[in-house]
Amino acid sequence: MLGPQCCENPPTLNPSCGAGSVQEIGGLKTYVTGSQDSKVAVLLIADAFGYEAPNLRKLADKVAASGFLVVVPDFYYGDPYDPDRPGFDGQSWLRAHPTEKGCEDAKAVISALKSKGISAVGAAGFCWGGMTVVKLAKFDCIKAAVVLHPGPITEEEINGKFQRFYFLF
Repeated sequence: MLGPQCCENPPTLNPSCGAGSVQEIGGLKTYVTGSQDSKVAVLLIADAFGYEAPNLRKLADKVAASGFLVVVPDFYYGDPYDPDRPGFDGQSWLRAHPTEKGCEDAKAVISALKSKGISAVGAAGFCWGGMTVVKLAKFDCIKAAVVLHPGPITEEEINGKFQRFYFLF
């Protein structure tokens, strides 16, 4: 799933980066930014490096500036992909963090958002998160799906609920 280009320059994670705050939503630590009064939310699903990546949080802040509530959950439960960690095994990490689990966790986050008055949720995912968004798009819990820098997704996986997917390369 992660190509060598992805691992050449991993981000330096920074839990204090961004204008938002970390809250618990749907049982997950979640970076939250934007209007708490918004009825529309954007769920950003991180690549394998996780929700503390500074550029992801900066992107969340920019999207939030348009009036959305933006949430970036920690789908890795404090265990982001870290090739510099002693003894780290990428294949074991991928087995421990399947995108199917990410999809189930995302549905719990969306349910929690809707219980707080959010009426519509869009989801965007990067790499691992893109694969998770494709799985999530097959359910009725999101109104829009955006896949950015997807992992190895097959045509069969994207065929489903949404009639059109647009790929920008």
